[in-house]
Amino acid sequence: MNARSRDLIGELLARQSGVLARWQLDRARADLDLAVALVRSGRWQRVSRGVYVAFTGPLTRRAELWSALLRAGPDAVLSHETAAELDGFATEPSRLIHVTVPLAKHMARIPGIAVHRSGRLDQARHPARTPPRTRIEETALDLAQLAATFDDAFGWISRPCSGRLTTPQLILQAMESRARVRWRAGFAAALADIADGVHTPLEHRYLRNVERPHGLPAAERQVLIIRNSRREYLDNLYRELGIGVELDGQAYHPVEERWRDIGRDNALAADGIVILRYGWGDVSDRPCEVAAQIGAAAARRGWPGRLRRCGPACPVAGREPRARREWHRESAA
Repeated sequence: MNARSRDLIGELLARQSGVLARWQLDRARADLDLAVALVRSGRWQRVSRGVYVAFTGPLTRRAELWSALLRAGPDAVLSHETAAELDGFATEPSRLIHVTVPLAKHMARIPGIAVHRSGRLDQARHPARTPPRTRIEETALDLAQLAATFDDAFGWISRPCSGRLTTPQLILQAMESRARVRWRAGFAAALADIADGVHTPLEHRYLRNVERPHGLPAAERQVLIIRNSRREYLDNLYRELGIGVELDGQAYHPVEERWRDIGRDNALAADGIVILRYGWGDVSDRPCEVAAQIGAAAARRGWPGRLRRCGPACPVAGREPRARREWHRESAA
């Protein structure tokens, strides 16, 4: 092996977490027999067909990802859950390693690797990040298209936005470049809501099931609260009415989080802001009752509006909030 080939292989190993593919040896004009000899001597190990690692012992997660990527060939990129894992908006490492290859490429099944094919891989590929992967916007849309429900799909497009990894506008642009998108109209509306500060499926369901259909005023979303030099956010604030609405997506919170929430709520109460808290079951199964409760609190604080019917069976249909009716009776007396 000449000096140039050695340097090239050294650069590849340094960049690829110690992993090298046979097709890269061919490109470097290096002798495959050298890799075989290093494997036989125990200095390298062969991890799959045509893929070697230049160390012994277990592979790091990064080396596992490089191994799968290089096994899939020179045009492959990491995608779906695996790309989301690398970019920080997946909740846990993917069980299978997901790669996407050009549409025309056909591959045999590879254990532990999920292979996807795309006809627009040049657009979807991130231009700089390593290991090579799909752009964040493309990853979010890929995962949203495979989601079982719209709530799950919303989570995939909202999470990288709330984490400031991308923007709703960039996801919208990526969506517009695709010929087929499930829930296209719903995504377009949802991305506008995300731009306004709706971060989670529960927050979106509150907007869709409670606030808008019942005619409640539009809240400010993700309002920054600074208390004792600590920055916290309130999900929904009806500032003129002094009402905040917090949405708890999990029934259990660590004790320190619960006490932090109580401390913040108490501080807001001292400032004249009452906090109402609701969970998934409230917003999903009892949205009309939630709207009635918020409407009553709003009426006591001077809201001039009326709750409206969200459907034929809505129990608050055409009625003033109870607090306003009582206030009218007291005024008349």
